[in-house]
Amino acid sequence: MPQRCPVSHSRPAKATQNDDAVLASLGFRPELARRMGEFGSFAVAFSVICPLAGLMTLYLFGMNTGGPSAMIWGWIVIGPMTLLLGMSLAEVTSRYPTSGGLYFMAEQLGGRGWAWVAGWLNFLGLLGAIAGVVYGCATFVAAFASLQWGLEPTPGTIILIFAGLLVLHGILNSFGVRLAAVLNSVSVWWQIGGVLLIVGALALAPVDHQSAGFVFGHFSNATGIDVEWFVFGLGSLVAAYTFCGYDASSHLSEETTDAQTSAPKGMVRSIYVSWIVGFVLLAGLGYSIQDYAATQATSTGVPPAQIFIDVVGMTGAKLLLLVVIGAQFLCGNAATTSASRMMYAFSRITALPFSETWRHVNQRTRTPILAVWGAVGVGFLLALPSLYSPTAYAAVTAINVIGITPSYAIPVYLRLRAGKNFTPGPWNLGRWSRPVGTVAVVYVAILAVVFCLPQASPITVQSFNYAGVALAVALLLAWVTWIGKGRRSYKVSPLGSEAENIALAGDVV
Repeated sequence: MPQRCPVSHSRPAKATQNDDAVLASLGFRPELARRMGEFGSFAVAFSVICPLAGLMTLYLFGMNTGGPSAMIWGWIVIGPMTLLLGMSLAEVTSRYPTSGGLYFMAEQLGGRGWAWVAGWLNFLGLLGAIAGVVYGCATFVAAFASLQWGLEPTPGTIILIFAGLLVLHGILNSFGVRLAAVLNSVSVWWQIGGVLLIVGALALAPVDHQSAGFVFGHFSNATGIDVEWFVFGLGSLVAAYTFCGYDASSHLSEETTDAQTSAPKGMVRSIYVSWIVGFVLLAGLGYSIQDYAATQATSTGVPPAQIFIDVVGMTGAKLLLLVVIGAQFLCGNAATTSASRMMYAFSRITALPFSETWRHVNQRTRTPILAVWGAVGVGFLLALPSLYSPTAYAAVTAINVIGITPSYAIPVYLRLRAGKNFTPGPWNLGRWSRPVGTVAVVYVAILAVVFCLPQASPITVQSFNYAGVALAVALLLAWVTWIGKGRRSYKVSPLGSEAENIALAGDVV
């Protein structure tokens, strides 16, 4: 089990002072406001994972690739594997609690080249998360509008809703981390309460419910691929797609008190709480399916909405959809927070075009406001292909999962490679570090391959799985920018010399 560091009960100012001293010793000048605690660190990661958003958006994919049995068994298996990966990443986070998170860990443990690759994969993955999560929310808003006002959910309508949601996320994230922390706290209880409300309403409704055999054993294959075990594996990816974004605790560690313990504990807690909440939701939805084929082919475009209509009626379905939309909105807001902090941090090593702009911190809110709007703007651009082709949009946003998951494994692998040269932080796995980390790295390697496998047959332009292409483009972009600029302009921190770092750390202490 992780070794726990005794929690200091001294005044917050003292804790912040110690956090700033740790940050200064790593070579960074404290610029952001520390207004989040341990619960806030958990809340932002849990809000980004957001089972109530991810599982609802991916439910049609799961129904087509294996059905309820693949989704729920995939959730049961992949959840603990994600927890092992998260624990290993949390251990490294405890040693290097910076907004850059993964890229800085990779730089410290493996060098600048590793940092560049990890940073670009993580950064592109976070931007893809904004596009994917917020666009998913827009589709549910369109489905609600269709039921309520008869509005046709066309690509143009959805992109307008999507743009409006992005503007709201930009505004909310411009007010500072305190408001973000409040919204993330609301998100935790909204998600947990929302899942209990949805499952409770579905379970208590006077309709016939499916058996446990159906929920845990019904297999459905609409992929055109005849190999059942392969399709079953594809269906389990619903869990892998959902369990992303828990590195948000790391990205906000410069705004967290007691960051060396609060950030890793928040990260780990977000995973196992999401696992429990997601299992309850998947089971509740599976038990409540009335007509499988009709649910797959629903005119709303989102099968959970059809389940709600069939079980609790139109009025009840609308109310439950509002619960889901609220969770998705809060998830998108947290994803924007996380991506903007990565954009800010990555600009500190001049890794991005216009880095001086993105690393600017507003002195009143002590928030990287320009990075917030930069992340929102890129997220909008990533979704524009949806106006012309769902396939093109899927290809662009595939970078979310295929980019972000390997980026988690890079610091863990480098920590394993460092062996005894790695000095653990207060939160660490002790003697379990190497076996847990090894399993986590192997798991990610297998998962990356499965992500890139065909998901339908015959393979056409429309059915092709573009995840592998997205990964190749991300790696190519990282390589080109490294060769063209990165290896010359990369600088570890804004402080400069080791003497300056030591001097600042002394001043802070």
